[in-house]
Amino acid sequence: MTDAAADRDPIETILAIYRDKGCRHYGRERVTQTAHALQCAMLAEKEGAPSALIVAALLHDIGHLTNPDDKAATNRGEDAYHESTGRDYLSQWFGPEVTEPILWHVAAKRYLTATEPDYFASLSQGSVRSLELQGGPFTAERADAFADRPHAAGAIRVRRWDDKAKTPGLETPPLEHFWPHLEACLTVR
Repeated sequence: MTDAAADRDPIETILAIYRDKGCRHYGRERVTQTAHALQCAMLAEKEGAPSALIVAALLHDIGHLTNPDDKAATNRGEDAYHESTGRDYLSQWFGPEVTEPILWHVAAKRYLTATEPDYFASLSQGSVRSLELQGGPFTAERADAFADRPHAAGAIRVRRWDDKAKTPGLETPPLEHFWPHLEACLTVR
């Protein structure tokens, strides 16, 4: 984090990332990073999820925006581990109720492709490509290990919202709408 960011409110710092860098396309999808984040959070909120999961849904892909090598890694056909980058970045302000579903949302995709016969067919082309870079479906043993992890259920919920949050032109609330959820989950101010 830069010195200028250290002096700013954590929520304003996070929202500024989406304002400044979120206009990029979300991988090969037809929505921007910010539109995808807002759609995810809106789906979580409509389901009545707790604030921690709404925030995780909103910020689950922030690692794409905070890692300067993310796009280049993808272009090289490499996984940039955005889930780890995002969790590490957000851990300065949020606890595991927010950061662990973010860390495990990619593993949740690998889990669901291994355990639900129709799940793979529901993935967008971009998600199929990223699944390949991320190691493909889990083995039965790895799927069982994932299911036993703390926050696995939350990660699966974030994953399902992620899969649905790719609708071009969908009207969503603005970033500021989610401020109260972000504020409720801050562990460091």
